Amino acid sequence: MIELQDCADDSGASLRMHLPAEADTEALGAALATCLRPGLHIWLHGHLGSGKTTLVRGLLRKCGFGGKVKSPTYTLIEPYAVSSLDFYHFDFYRFNSPEEYLDAGLDEYFGNAGVCVVEWPEKAFPFLPAADLEVRIEADGDGRSVAITGNSGAGRTCVIDLLTSLKSPT
Repeated sequence: MIELQDCADDSGASLRMHLPAEADTEALGAALATCLRPGLHIWLHGHLGSGKTTLVRGLLRKCGFGGKVKSPTYTLIEPYAVSSLDFYHFDFYRFNSPEEYLDAGLDEYFGNAGVCVVEWPEKAFPFLPAADLEVRIEADGDGRSVAITGNSGAGRTCVIDLLTSLKSPT
């Protein structure tokens, strides 16, 4: 069960929660899926094994994708066509320099209406466009601690919608 800890400000631009189990991380991804809008850029921060890809798996499952969801560590990108959205899952962990982002020609994906979810976005800084939504996942005892921040109007709307859906009885 996802445990909401607080909403960090009155605008609803950020929230924190504790996820006791891996299934809760997938459930958060599913809840986040209901907030997706075309053109949304989501950055996922966290150490190796923190649950970034697990969150994406929950999100894609909720959108109707039934196939295998893996981290694109070696391929850099896994594209999905789900719920009438073009969805792009990136992983920049293997970048040795930010210029590799430009060399790979990945900037073209961020200029369209696709939803872009990026693991290890700091590896492409300063070339990566700004995040609408940032998700920070950290180990916390047996579970995970998650902080979600909306950095744009679309991101803040997503956080407010997510908070509303998480507080609603199911």
